[in-house]
Amino acid sequence: MVEQGQKVKVDFIGRLRNGAEFSNSHLVGEPLQFTMGQGVMLAAFEDAIRNMNVGDEVHIEIPCEQAYGRYDKAYVERVPMSLFPNAMDLPVGKYIVVETPEESLRARVLKQEGGWVYLDRNHELAGEDLLFDIKLVEVSD
Repeated sequence: MVEQGQKVKVDFIGRLRNGAEFSNSHLVGEPLQFTMGQGVMLAAFEDAIRNMNVGDEVHIEIPCEQAYGRYDKAYVERVPMSLFPNAMDLPVGKYIVVETPEESLRARVLKQEGGWVYLDRNHELAGEDLLFDIKLVEVSD
């Protein structure tokens, strides 16, 4: 069994229910490496790895509630364009980082309209069930 604090290397492919691929370690050219228990990966992803041995392969399904949550319309906000320098140059449909006094927020620019910028702070995979094919390649202390 893989334990907290151990470093693992995994090859994986992540897909949505419609078959669209959102991540693939094979395309990067090397396995993904991370330390178990540091919160880098989804807890359900780590849970699947805990019961594996090197060389094992598994297919898992992670419901949206255990991944990035349900899509929440409350995370769509309108902000005065005057708060953004060069607001007209904001990339509609793309993600930007918005700095606030408390934190940095990642948001997708939905549109600009009537002096407002509409931002969506939902994670891009919010509301999606995730499917993973995982192969445990290496475990080390």
